[in-house]
Amino acid sequence: MLSPEKIEEGARYPLVIFLHGSGERGTDNESQLAHGASLFSNPVNASRYPAYVVFPQCKEKTWTGRVDESIFMPGAGLPDESRTEELVVRLVDDLIRSYPIDLDRIYIVGISMGAIATYDLVCRYPSLFAAAVPICGAVNPDRLEAAKNVSFMIFHGEEDDEIPSICSREAYRALHSAGADVDYVEFAGTDHDCWTLAFNTPALLPWLFAQTKD
Repeated sequence: MLSPEKIEEGARYPLVIFLHGSGERGTDNESQLAHGASLFSNPVNASRYPAYVVFPQCKEKTWTGRVDESIFMPGAGLPDESRTEELVVRLVDDLIRSYPIDLDRIYIVGISMGAIATYDLVCRYPSLFAAAVPICGAVNPDRLEAAKNVSFMIFHGEEDDEIPSICSREAYRALHSAGADVDYVEFAGTDHDCWTLAFNTPALLPWLFAQTKD
């Protein structure tokens, strides 16, 4: 967990939950920092955007439990919430009780299987999150009506052969049709590892920390 450098009396700070991809699974409490941690811990960014940023680690095969193509298809039933996702939400609740967190500025960011979980959790708990950043993820677009009051910035690589970019395109279309505040960035000629480009997008952090449920 990254905390604000200085906690001012009476102040409330944003909370960012970052969900890693499949390559960072485990129990060492270190691997999940491989991608994205330096974006927030960079001294310039940490000073400009004081926040609590938490990187939980998934020890199971996926954050969401079952993952196959059928659950992302329009008309698919709602999958059961996984035990791991329940623990993520419990973690958020514990953080809210323990730290001066701004309840109107809780954000979730995820890459790959973490982006799938980002969509899933925002659809299950839309009143909890002000903004979501799914990077090369997928979701049943029918579910996104529930998340229309959450702001989204979606990223994907055009040439992704693990999670096709059509997944993010369809998510963007569904959110846009629902009236959501949504931006979509697709990187031409880029494969699944588009998160490096996403993290180097100048607009990302200013946009993220400007989002509020108010």
